[in-house]
Parts: sequence; structure tokens; C-alpha cells
Amino acid sequence: MRAIGKVSFQLKALSIFPINFKCQIRGHRVSPPQNFTGYESIKQQYSPQIPEYFNFAEDVLDVWAEKEKKGEKGSNPAFWWVNDRKQEVRWSFEELGFHSRRLANVLSGACGLNQQDRVFLVLPRVPEWWLVNVACLRTGTVLLPGTSQLTARDILHRLQTSGARCVITDESLAPLLDAVASQCSSLQHKILVSPTKREGWKNFGDLVRNASSDHECVKTRSDDPMTIFFTSGTTGSPKMTQHSHSSYGIAAATLPGVHTKHERDVLWNTSDTGWAKSAWSSVYAPWIQGACVFIHHMPRFDSHTVLEVCTLSSYPISTFCTAPTAYRMLVQEDMSSYNFSNLQHCLCAGEPINPEVMEKWRSATGLDIYEGYGQTETVLIAGTFKGMKIKPGAFGKASPEYDVQVVDEAGNVLPRGVEGNLGIRVKPHKPFSLFTEYTGDPDRTAECYVGDFYLTGDRGVMDEDDYLWFVGRADDVILSAGYRIGPFEVENALIEHQAVAESAVVSSPDPIRGEVVKAFVVLTAEYKSQDQDQLKKELQMYVKKVTAPYKYPRKVEFVEQLPKTVSGKIRRVELRNKEWGRS
Repeated sequence: MRAIGKVSFQLKALSIFPINFKCQIRGHRVSPPQNFTGYESIKQQYSPQIPEYFNFAEDVLDVWAEKEKKGEKGSNPAFWWVNDRKQEVRWSFEELGFHSRRLANVLSGACGLNQQDRVFLVLPRVPEWWLVNVACLRTGTVLLPGTSQLTARDILHRLQTSGARCVITDESLAPLLDAVASQCSSLQHKILVSPTKREGWKNFGDLVRNASSDHECVKTRSDDPMTIFFTSGTTGSPKMTQHSHSSYGIAAATLPGVHTKHERDVLWNTSDTGWAKSAWSSVYAPWIQGACVFIHHMPRFDSHTVLEVCTLSSYPISTFCTAPTAYRMLVQEDMSSYNFSNLQHCLCAGEPINPEVMEKWRSATGLDIYEGYGQTETVLIAGTFKGMKIKPGAFGKASPEYDVQVVDEAGNVLPRGVEGNLGIRVKPHKPFSLFTEYTGDPDRTAECYVGDFYLTGDRGVMDEDDYLWFVGRADDVILSAGYRIGPFEVENALIEHQAVAESAVVSSPDPIRGEVVKAFVVLTAEYKSQDQDQLKKELQMYVKKVTAPYKYPRKVEFVEQLPKTVSGKIRRVELRNKEWGRS
């Protein structure tokens, strides 16, 4: 094992800031920043030295395991998993290393995968998901996570586009994989996470039990590809967003300013395993601090279960991170009977949160909700860091690694208070935490950059105090309950139904999800006389079958025609403005 060295010093420096903060302000609890004195101290202390070689498994996880052996770390587990049947899995960093090295030997041995080969992973919140993440780090293979809601069509696109050689999933999705596997020439290994066997599949448990725990971590360069997330856009199929070993592994050093403060923390993040937020908040940010990743495997989000789990003495959750949609559901419960004494810090991300929800949560728990803003491409762009004043409606200030500005269409910085495009300065030096590229798509990669800036695709305003305020998407991507949905994918599904002549999909306001998918549909002549309520249900069910269910249009409106430009392009902006009551 090689020492963390200079990288460790820079990363761990965030853990040694002195405490100088009162814990009670105006009757509600405020968790003090234990690893820094405030936002300005983070900026001043942030000066990462990016080494030529870096691997999170060896340079972070194995170092925590060594500290455990020497008695230099507390008794908190690295990983703590529970489910609705009260089953539990707890791993120390040493045990995490033991199991992940065995799986690493499976990937490089039984599967014969080489460094930078791609592994497609589709699992719900089960312990094996975390083992695959770490094993891919150890072998230098590139991880491609996917949500369990993918359809056969989604899976086919991802396998063909990525050229993945190995897929790891469970018995619920194995039939979909088998349905498309013959069309994926690069796919050579299928691993099933299940107590049962399946023809043509290797069994995960059998492979790991028979593998050695001796494995030498491969040497990975900081800029080597580490993971690829598929992210939706307004046109075309989902893009492959590639990140390096440093852009996630080392960039996570800034996230403790938002997430965890100390190795004693127990962090529960509810993000779907298919999304980048799981990587940030359920892998890199807590583990870089030596904190505990807590996971409750719920088939569906249930507010009653969440409240119970937060308050049970056996589950001392100190940091809770979830989507604004979840908070909106939680504050509708009677929270007066719950004791939140263990809870110290609450976070949200994925979409803007309503000030009213923040106030209700604060009244019920005594805790504020700290908002973060980021993208699959960027990790954390801005946030309300500990010690900062919360401005309801604003998502905070720029992360230390980014110079975030509001710019016009040519990349010119706009004055304070003027709406424009949210951009990250990339010249003269591109931030190491920014994504590498949209793999295999140089045109769409180039479209992200204007002048000296990477454009996020979001519109916003910066106030006189450098706080950023979200206005809306610059494009047509829909953010619903933390899910990012491209209208093109939904419209493609709709047009395949014989009742649909054409359609346009936009966001529509929703009190629970923030916004939902709405489809404006022009019917074919033979369907115009049919029962429209029944037809709406039929179209919704059809979309659920041919694409991921979370993308289906919760609202459908039949129209005679769609607004278009003189060149024939659909004016989604006009429909969207109508939905949101804008002129």
C-alpha cells in the first residue's frame, strides 16, 4: 500500500479546522462546522495538489482501514445497511476492503476484464452495489451505473453505446438483459446478484465466495476514466458523461463542507443508485472523511418509514440528505411525535426547494435544510455551506473549486441581479472536477462551452452577496422529484403509439414533485373521437412500458396543433410558459 502523502494532507486538512460556533440560534439547533470555520475558510484552505496517480480505493479507503487496525479511528462502521425486514449489514473499512478485493479478483480473474473495460451496473440499494463500486476502483474498470427503472430499450442503448463487457444486475432485470444481449456484441459476462441461479449467468455470491481476498490495486492516473453516467438532454439519446479518478475522488474533498464533518457522522442519502448523487453522497464525500454511509433499502420512498428510521435509537442518523420532493412529502406528516435528537444536519439537492417547506421542516425538527446545486457533469457547483447564512430560495455560493458567474449567450459576465446563464470558468485552467467529455460525442461536448465558460444549461441570478438564485432550465430538460428527464425520450415513446400524430413534452408545476412531465398530444384522425380520459391512461401506460416508468407524462392534454417556428420546430418554450403562467 502506498501512503496517501500530499494528497492525503490536502484532503484531510478539511477535518482539522477548529470549532468556534454556537450550537443554538434563536431556539433552533445549528450543527457547528467541525472541519472548518466557515465558507471563507473553505475557500482559503482549498488548494488540492492533483497527483499524477490517484485511486480512491487505495489512497483513501485502505488508509482508513489501516487506521482502524491501529486503533486510530472510532468504532463507527464504514457501511451500515438495513431493510424493512430489520435485516442489517455492517462493514468496517477493513471488511469493505476484504470483500471488495475478492470481487476485484472476480472482475479481473473470472471475467478477465482489463483496466478501462466497462462494467454496467444496475442494482437497487443493496450492499453489492457498494462492493462493485469499490471493486471497479481497484481494477481500474470503468463503472456505468443505471437505475433499476430502465426498460429493455434503455438497457440496449446503454450497452450498445458504451461497449460494456460485463453487466451486473439482479433477477428483476435479468430477463430484460437477456432480451437484448444478443444485440450487444461486446457483452461477454453477465453476473447475477441473487440467491438463485439463472441459465447463462454467473452467480455473484458463488464467484465472490470462491475468490481470494489478496488483490493489488491497479495504478490509475488521476485523469484516467473512472465512471460514466448516462444523462438526459433535450435532443437525442442520453449522453455518456465521463468522469476521472480525480474529478470525483478528489473533488469530494469539498463536499464535507456540505455533507459530513467528522468520521463520527452517520450519513443517510436517499438517492437512487443510478444517479450521480449516489456517488457523491453515498460513496466519496462520507468515506473521504471516514464517516459511515447509512442505507435503508426501501422499494419505494415512504415518509412514515423515513421518519421512524431517523428517530430509532439504533439508527443514529446525524446527516440526512434527500430530494426536495421527499421533504415536501415528509412535512405533510404529523411530525410532532418524533424525536430528532440524533439528527444534526439536513441537506437537499436535485431541484429547487420551496422556502415554505424549509420553514415547516425547521419548525418540526429545529434544523435548517442546506441546499446544494450540482450536475452529473460537475459534482457540486454551489451550496449553502455550514456556517453560512441561509437565504431561502437561493442555493448558496460557489464551491471552492469553481469560479461561477452569470453570463450572456456570448460568455460575457453579467452584472449582479441580472438574469443569465449559469457558467463555470474553464479558462485559462479547466477545473479538474469538471467532467472529461461526453464520450464518443465531441459535438455535444463542444456545445457546452462558450467563451471562457462551461454553461450548465441553467438560468440564474447572482446577488450582491455572491449568492446564486435558480431561475429555470435554459433548455427543455425536466427536473421532477430529483429525476432528470429529456422530452425527446418521452416524445419518442409517445410517437410510437398509433393514436399519436405528434407531441411536445414540457415541465408542469406540481406541489409535491416540483414539476412533472406534461405531454401535449395531437391525435391521429381515427382516434379523435375516442374517449379521451381512457386514451390518456392508455398513453401513460404505454410510455411506462417502453421507457423508464419515472418518465411517463403525469399530465396529458390533447390539442389540435402544436406551436412551431417558421422552420417547423416545436416551440416548447411557449407551452412551458403557458404551464407556468408566464407571459
